[in-house]
Amino acid sequence: MLALLHRDLLLAARRPADALGPLVFFALVTCLFPLAIGPDPALLAVLGPGVIWVAALLAMLLSQYRLFEADLADGSLEQAVLAPGGALAVVAAKTLTHWLSTGAPLVVAAPLLALQYDLAPTATGVLALALLIGTPALSLLGAFGAALTLGLRGHVLLALIVLPLCVPTLIFGSGATTAAQQGLAVGPQLSLLGAALLVSLVTLPWATAAALRLAVE
Repeated sequence: MLALLHRDLLLAARRPADALGPLVFFALVTCLFPLAIGPDPALLAVLGPGVIWVAALLAMLLSQYRLFEADLADGSLEQAVLAPGGALAVVAAKTLTHWLSTGAPLVVAAPLLALQYDLAPTATGVLALALLIGTPALSLLGAFGAALTLGLRGHVLLALIVLPLCVPTLIFGSGATTAAQQGLAVGPQLSLLGAALLVSLVTLPWATAAALRLAVE
């Protein structure tokens, strides 16, 4: 797994445009909404958490359909899956690489982009924490969808599979930020968000590995 992770991180470093694309998309979407909605601070503060979370979800989906495609095309995926525990190692390395190259930059950029929504400093901190907990779950869900649709033409199917599964993470993440903005307790929402991440960690890597084995057979 470490060897695969090292290789994928090197490939990501050599193709910075692939990593910058989702970040630029995230920034553009979050910046366009205030221009369309208008300068009302109260309305922006209400809509801000949901807009930022939806933009983060769509930005992470942009590159997930390519998660296993290159390895399938050059035959390395089949060789890795045949090794003992290889499919699980591939899933772990690919998912972690995707989060480090896509999810982590979104977590860093979100507090800066949240300034245009007039969020309170506490709400901005909760937003960053919620994204830090929730984006790994989105990477795991995206990897599962990418494995299920591997080899199929058209990437709309990936979105149709993944987006409904992301709804709980989206609700709990934006709900925590909204609660912080209103001065309410954020513990329940963050706890549910953490529970969603734990369930994803326990179940999705093995399900994704099984889908990869089916794809290469």
